[in-house]
Amino acid sequence: MQLPWQKPKIPVLALRGIIAPRPGAINLEAYTAPIERAFVLAKKSKNLILAVESPGGSAVQSDLIGQFLLRRAKETGVAITAVIGDVGASGGYWLACAGAKIYANRLSIVGSIGVVTGGFGLDQFIARHGIERRIFTAGEHKRRLDMFAPLRAEDEAFTRELLEDAHGMFKSWVSAQRGARLTAEQSKIFDGGYMLGERALSLGLIDGFGDVDTIVKQLGGKNAKPLWVRPKPPRGIMRFITRGAVEAALEAAEERLSGPRLR
Repeated sequence: MQLPWQKPKIPVLALRGIIAPRPGAINLEAYTAPIERAFVLAKKSKNLILAVESPGGSAVQSDLIGQFLLRRAKETGVAITAVIGDVGASGGYWLACAGAKIYANRLSIVGSIGVVTGGFGLDQFIARHGIERRIFTAGEHKRRLDMFAPLRAEDEAFTRELLEDAHGMFKSWVSAQRGARLTAEQSKIFDGGYMLGERALSLGLIDGFGDVDTIVKQLGGKNAKPLWVRPKPPRGIMRFITRGAVEAALEAAEERLSGPRLR
């Protein structure tokens, strides 16, 4: 029984930052414990809010977390509601789709349902400077997309096919989660472009406008309060270095080394 002085609490899982398999980012390793804790805290209210603040990142980690959230929701009977803050785009929107309902601000950046990968071509640079490239491989395609070699048509075709496959999975995920709420042709929804929350609502990508506090009270009553759940911060020297500087450096490396990204 709820005592008069006790205020209902709705757990809010903070999904903030770049999605990547590294410390300090959103990934399944870092978020398994917080997700489990959030579902335990949601046992009474049967509601869990995802506070999404992410421009995207790793396609793999987006899928792992999204699928994990859906499994736990099904196992526990907890309803997930996603709330997008400033940005829930690409991989961030993938995470938001784990919610049965999605809310955002009318000016939130939403969508960007596409996949990207890339790198640099330095073959002309090293030729101009008289640098000889020496590399030895076993396996016909081991040098695929080597930045120091000219781009081969077959490698470009392979990469485009890989991206199309990943994009197809992204589209299937959004279609399965949003269903008949999507109100426009696929070409307008899945073109990789991002949009403001107001347009996202008209296309069926979100269900309405609202912030975390508003949705907490909508789910738990006017006296309800958010109970925030966050992963533990990185240990050691990482906590003393400016977060923005660390992310900028690591993102630059990921641009070259990572596979398909939801950005």
